Amino acid sequence: MIEEIKSLISDEVFSVWFLIGAALVFWMQAGFAMCETGFTRAKNAGNIIMKNLMDFCIGTVMWFICGASLMLGPNILKGFAGGFSFDVFTSYSNFDYSAFVFNLVFCATTATIVSGSMAERTKFSSYCIYSAIISAVIYPIEAHWTWGGGFLVEWGFHDYAGSNCIHMVGGICAFIGAWMLGPRLGKFERDKKGKVTKVNAFPGHNLVIAALGVFILWLGWYGFNGAAATDVPTMGSVFLTTTVAPAVATVVCMIFTWCKYGKPDVSMCLNASLAGLVAITAPCDVTDCAGAAIIGAVSGLLVVFGVWFNDNVTHVDDPVGAVAVHMFNGIWGTIAVGLFATETAPGFAVAGIKEGLFYGGGFEQLGKQCAGMLVTALWTVVTIYLAFLLIKKTVGLRVNEEEEITGLDATEHGLPSAYAGFSIMDISNTMTMSVNENTNLGNESYEEASEAKKKAAVPVYKDPSGALPEFDSGISKVVIIAKLSRYEVLKRAMNDLGVTGMTVTQVMGCGIQKGAGEKYRGVEIDMTLLPKVKLEVVVSAIPVDDVIEAAKKALYTGHIGDGKIFVYPVSRVVKIRTGEENFEALQDVE
Repeated sequence: MIEEIKSLISDEVFSVWFLIGAALVFWMQAGFAMCETGFTRAKNAGNIIMKNLMDFCIGTVMWFICGASLMLGPNILKGFAGGFSFDVFTSYSNFDYSAFVFNLVFCATTATIVSGSMAERTKFSSYCIYSAIISAVIYPIEAHWTWGGGFLVEWGFHDYAGSNCIHMVGGICAFIGAWMLGPRLGKFERDKKGKVTKVNAFPGHNLVIAALGVFILWLGWYGFNGAAATDVPTMGSVFLTTTVAPAVATVVCMIFTWCKYGKPDVSMCLNASLAGLVAITAPCDVTDCAGAAIIGAVSGLLVVFGVWFNDNVTHVDDPVGAVAVHMFNGIWGTIAVGLFATETAPGFAVAGIKEGLFYGGGFEQLGKQCAGMLVTALWTVVTIYLAFLLIKKTVGLRVNEEEEITGLDATEHGLPSAYAGFSIMDISNTMTMSVNENTNLGNESYEEASEAKKKAAVPVYKDPSGALPEFDSGISKVVIIAKLSRYEVLKRAMNDLGVTGMTVTQVMGCGIQKGAGEKYRGVEIDMTLLPKVKLEVVVSAIPVDDVIEAAKKALYTGHIGDGKIFVYPVSRVVKIRTGEENFEALQDVE
């Protein structure tokens, strides 16, 4: 009788822990939101937050409509999917509410992974559509194969908490989405043949927020990996491996980037922590401390390779490293089960699998892991490619150039800034800069550049009211702020136009330019105060538009920050020596 009571209490305690774990996994949405926001630029922060919010909300709707049935329903089509059911609305007494909620939060995680890799240039409407498709069809069906009684279970495939079913699937969706979407403007510089000649760094605007996101995710991962444990030894073992792998991954990444780039890379180490967590997710219940350490060490190197591979080989622009973290390490974690599974792990007996290759089990389990991974990857590639292709051909995937340059906060959500009251001004008080704006627009030719790129590189500011001075003299003052290196070109352009008088002042400007040895995620960057020139001319006979066009053409190099032009109406001009006024005062020949 006493043993029955103990068993009953134990079951109840672990049932409660199961739901607490679900809450921790839900809290990981906040971690993803913070991490992705910090790794991207300030002008898109509100858009990132909105997408992470809608991931879960749209996913919940899709889950109770069809996702839960496809994953948790009885086998149909020989274990390919679960049968449709609306038990959540009808079977009030027999329905497993805990399993419904727990698997829901995992589903939402898969869709969230895609958000980061496609950040800063995706239409919000398109994002909502493919997020719904992932939550309704792609994830539930492949998850059924492993966790819903599908055919991979019968094969002996093992994925305890989702290296394969969640992270690899989400990473593949992220890779294909970013590839079909194309890189952000200016990420890659190309020659006339289209070959990439340089990769530009786009520093995240707030690594503090990104770090907070990583810590939130790490905390949530104890629920992610540990919530399914039904005894204390297994839970303790899972907590151990879930701690060791990311810690070792981060240390290895720190040492490697320190040696390779001269300094330990903060953002890469944050990615490495997540990479270690992703890789240990599948084998966390069946491996020991030594196995977890080796898995983590490989993850710390693999995430750096993944970022480099996307930048320099595939040229897929992944702002947050989602592909390197989730796809590369999801694959590694799935394979690691077949290498490091050991019968000494408390959860091994329940798993019902063979020991890994490095623990004397031979290639049997490794073969099963590779086969299950390949089947899941094939399903994901085909379905997500078709989904993205359909969206691209109908509503479109990408915003236009002007919207991307302006930022998705303003163009997609009507949000002036996610950081109201935190504007950053340079020391000359003549220019406003967004935080960490990368300057390259991907096109150095003024004649070939689009109007949006010209406006971004050399914006022109005029009196917005259009009001004329009390006495209209027909004279205008044009103030041009430019790089010091372009001064001679600008001066010749003004001289060729017939402008004979100008006032020049040297100032300092704050921006991101080429030339320094610092690196961000292995890509060279610079953030410094640079010399600029302020040129002022007053014109009457020469049309102002001619002056503006000549200045824009002289200054344009294809970068944000090439210069700014301000135009002011002048009510009166007086030449001190002769007393002449207005047009006559501007003539150099008497």
